[in-house]
Amino acid sequence: MSEYQYYEFVAIDRPLTATEQNELRAVSTRGRISASSFVNDYQWGDLKADPRDWMKRYFDAHLYLANWGTRRIALRLPTSLLDPALAATYCVGHSASSVSTGEHVILDLHSEDEDGDEEWWEDEAALASIVPARAELAAGDTRLLYLAWLLCVQNQELDEDSLEPAVPPGLADLSGPLRSLADFLRLDEDLLETAAETSAPLTTKAPSAAALTKWVKHLPAADKDQVIVRLLRGDGAHLRAELLRRYGGGAPIEPAGGGRTVGELLAGAQRRWAARERQTQERKAAEQARREAAAAAASEQRLDELAADPEQAWQRVAELIATKKPKEYDAAVALLADLKALGERDGQRKAFRGRIHQLCQAHARKPSLLDCLERAGLYVSTAG
Repeated sequence: MSEYQYYEFVAIDRPLTATEQNELRAVSTRGRISASSFVNDYQWGDLKADPRDWMKRYFDAHLYLANWGTRRIALRLPTSLLDPALAATYCVGHSASSVSTGEHVILDLHSEDEDGDEEWWEDEAALASIVPARAELAAGDTRLLYLAWLLCVQNQELDEDSLEPAVPPGLADLSGPLRSLADFLRLDEDLLETAAETSAPLTTKAPSAAALTKWVKHLPAADKDQVIVRLLRGDGAHLRAELLRRYGGGAPIEPAGGGRTVGELLAGAQRRWAARERQTQERKAAEQARREAAAAAASEQRLDELAADPEQAWQRVAELIATKKPKEYDAAVALLADLKALGERDGQRKAFRGRIHQLCQAHARKPSLLDCLERAGLYVSTAG
């Protein structure tokens, strides 16, 4: 099987300059390069650059896929919107790490599957479905960070007695982008549901236009001037998040203190898995019982119909055998199986055995028919 790798980078906060685009072009002549993105896939060879270096220099988001099971998401945020110490609290292993470059914090999330990817992600839509989670984090929603920590738990990169960090609200009701992120990273659903047990519901709502208007009217004139100047200078990528934080209505409620151990979370996930497996087996058993009951009822109805005129059924068997066609042999054997069941039900087992013995004698020169009878458990030896 040939190798396949997919690289996608996106510049969000500022467009790439012509010089920067030329620098990317020098690395890859095949790459699809614009002022806002770099996209390329490889079936032979690899990207001749370090994605971590590109994240530091050019881009705000990166997605990587390989058909041997590797998935990677990297997100870059200004340190004014994401405290490097906070990121480091949650990104504590190989699966989730963070690095501060001074102006930015880069989150790097990995998922590995040694069996390879059996179901491929939609390449062109993957990063686009996840990137809005970056804006949520910039606005103060720390659920993305908790998912990163949970990924480290899932991949057994922490001691079982390690304590979880603060649990953000809303884990039981992930946004669309966070749901896409969790799915992309193959985050275990049982582990996520266990973690969500102590997560408070989201209670904050987007501020109304009236509330924002009232708040803006009371802002100092100097602050308003500064906002306008920043917008005109092209420095407004995160103004909305900054202003909403200042307003106090743009971020979820503060996370609740953690306290469960990694071992407790893993055990809870195992219990959920076991309970779901039991329910699955119970549903399968109930469905099997339903099918068996339906089959038994259908069989009983067929036997009742045969009991009305069994000789007609024997005549039909003779007609089917007379065709000397394998398909008709199968139909004859199926009808004989019903006649056998009728004999057993109505206490005529000996009579049926006599009739089937005669049939085997009469058609002793038809090996195909006798083989069908033997496979169905209906053949009676004519020896002696």
